Amino acid sequence: METGLIHIYTGEGKGKTTAAVGLAIRALSHGLRVCYVNFNKGGGKYVNTEVDTLEILGAKVIVATDQHPAFNADISAETNSKQTLNALGFIKELVRSADFDMLILDEILISVRDNFIQDKVLVDFIKNKPDSLELVLTGRGATGEVIEMADYVSEIVKVKHPYDNGIFSREGIEY
Repeated sequence: METGLIHIYTGEGKGKTTAAVGLAIRALSHGLRVCYVNFNKGGGKYVNTEVDTLEILGAKVIVATDQHPAFNADISAETNSKQTLNALGFIKELVRSADFDMLILDEILISVRDNFIQDKVLVDFIKNKPDSLELVLTGRGATGEVIEMADYVSEIVKVKHPYDNGIFSREGIEY
């Protein structure tokens, strides 16, 4: 691809990661090279699902941070912030040297929303991406500046969810 565009999947609804993974599968099926990086999920049941399929199909998969501090009391916001900044530095070098066609930063927008990194850090990352790299950002709380930079913006709106009626995450559906 000559021009890599920027995609955002944001909002309170279910399906942001699933949309990004679907896009990655489409890219992989056309021979594109994909790197998927997750933030704020750590390992475990929320990562080792559809992401395993991406790896089997040939994507490079990176777990950039531990779980979000709201879901794991052993992880501080400061630790998450350091992990996020370190990961973005590593990823910046990786995409410059590894020649990926698509980079997915899953839940990176939460890192900005929850002040693990400043919006400026993500904006600078976007501005300095290789021109041909297709960049996909997911998570709740996309900022106005990041939205303005994007070519595709999808806001996933929750109208109704089983969790509201006491039905918790189900294997194969929510994770």
